[in-house]
Amino acid sequence: MSAPIRRIAHLDMDAFYASVELLRYPQLKGLPVVIGGGRRAADEALRALQGERGLADIPVAAFPVLRDYTGRGVITTATYAARQFGVGSALGLMKAARLCPQAILLPVDFDEYRKYSRLFKATILEIAPLMEDRGVDEVYIDFTEVPGGQREGGRVLARLIQKAVFDRTGLTCSIGVAPNKLIAKMASEFNKPNGISVVHEADLQSLIWPLACRKINGIGPKADEKLARLHIHTIGDLAARSREWLIEHFGKATGAWMHEAAHGRDARPVVLESEPVSISRETTFERDLHAVRDRAELGAIFTALCEKLAGDLQRKGYVGKTIGIKLRYDDFKGVTRDQTIDHYTADARTIRHTAGLCLKRVPLAQRLRLLGVRVGSLLKAAQAREFESNVPVIHTAPAHSATDSIATTDQLF
Repeated sequence: MSAPIRRIAHLDMDAFYASVELLRYPQLKGLPVVIGGGRRAADEALRALQGERGLADIPVAAFPVLRDYTGRGVITTATYAARQFGVGSALGLMKAARLCPQAILLPVDFDEYRKYSRLFKATILEIAPLMEDRGVDEVYIDFTEVPGGQREGGRVLARLIQKAVFDRTGLTCSIGVAPNKLIAKMASEFNKPNGISVVHEADLQSLIWPLACRKINGIGPKADEKLARLHIHTIGDLAARSREWLIEHFGKATGAWMHEAAHGRDARPVVLESEPVSISRETTFERDLHAVRDRAELGAIFTALCEKLAGDLQRKGYVGKTIGIKLRYDDFKGVTRDQTIDHYTADARTIRHTAGLCLKRVPLAQRLRLLGVRVGSLLKAAQAREFESNVPVIHTAPAHSATDSIATTDQLF
């Protein structure tokens, strides 16, 4: 009996953050909605209305709109209705306001998005246990040996998963099924939203080669610009070049990889459990802040980041030894610093104290537009206990509040 054909699926939740918001506010369906920035006075006013009536009963006119926004925030995601106006992820909110002033603006709510992320992934695992987590809103799934995974090239199983995810969460997703991860990711974009696309090896020239080179996951803006200068615009153009030519122009590793990718070859397995290198939290400010003149505001933000990061670590069961900070100044230049401590921790007070020491090693004369905190050198908490079995105390207990350390340590803010 011959081995089954390899079937790898890439599942991508449709406009995930925006779609979660529409579950709360169904009256906004079909309207241009953007998600981005922190909470503003208008959002607090909306919260007050929520206390007076059901979420679905809040009139559309009560929601804040882009035309009234002022600040430095960027869009995290947008509904498909908003995308019709050229509004999308990473676009500045002020610029988006010029393109679609009537769009409704909602703040980011990561706790809610993580809740739905865990829910849709748990639903998938009940059907297809070979799943690789690729972030809050996407996964790879190995269909090869799963019952129904070979029927109609994987379409039958994809429909089953789509329906199960929708029934459990009320959210739609798009799925691409292909012989490997590389092509499956491209295929998941073919029929958004709520689409299924199946690509077979024989479809390479007709479906993949006409696509722009940027559609290959791993070819970024700089490589794409260089390819364009070399008159290579589509994946088919790339496939027409020899391996030797690509190595000559892009180096041994990148050139060889480009040649394989252009011919649709990708042997990477679906990785069932990928240990994170680090876990971080960061925020971009609504206005640039100064370390001295805005010390109180920065201190509160810094403390909140450390507490949220500690909560992330504890919820995921990790502890770490390397604690670092990330700053971006008002001229968009950035700096990072980190420090390794002598024990593993997921404690907010320890994280804030050590991150504060890192802050003492960076220039703070310029205004800041972004602040981030990171914990690396991670281990699972149980592994850390075993590793440090001869150490009397391991800081994996529920975190102290980071604010406990402010009065007793010399923090910059």
